[in-house]
Amino acid sequence: GTHVDAPRHIFAGREGVETLPLDVLIGPARVVDARGVPALTASVLARLDIPQVPRLLFLTDNTVRGLVHAPRFHEDFVAVTADGARWLVERGVRLVGIDYLSIAPFDEAVEPHRVLLAAGVVVVEGLDLTNVPPGDYELLCLPMKVVGADGAPARVVLRELTSTSGTTPKRRG
Repeated sequence: GTHVDAPRHIFAGREGVETLPLDVLIGPARVVDARGVPALTASVLARLDIPQVPRLLFLTDNTVRGLVHAPRFHEDFVAVTADGARWLVERGVRLVGIDYLSIAPFDEAVEPHRVLLAAGVVVVEGLDLTNVPPGDYELLCLPMKVVGADGAPARVVLRELTSTSGTTPKRRG
């Protein structure tokens, strides 16, 4: 179920998935340890170890609970609230991903999407972060090029950054 949302997901007539910039979909990313929090609010995000990076992926209790692999939809997943979305936009985040089927809480589905997509932030949902430790990676996020679509399935891979020893990076995702 890993997929990418385009602005058209919320805003009729706006850009579809085929317009998402590759320079946002590929590059350095941080997997942020957000386990143990019920929601990614602005105050929670301010307390987490989040460096100034353009791509953030949140490892939450959704992964701990195995929700991305669950046979039924759960309404009580960890997500980014509207004020959390504004916090991310204010810090220049260009791509945000989460380990469940929506970036936004079940009872607040529209506003976090609106805030992020209006600011040009690419939203990646349904990430399987099982066995992915928090840290820095190279993100390769390649959505299907479906012209005019508001979103598309995506293959998302994380590569550990290479050390100066020249070892081959391990692939995750």
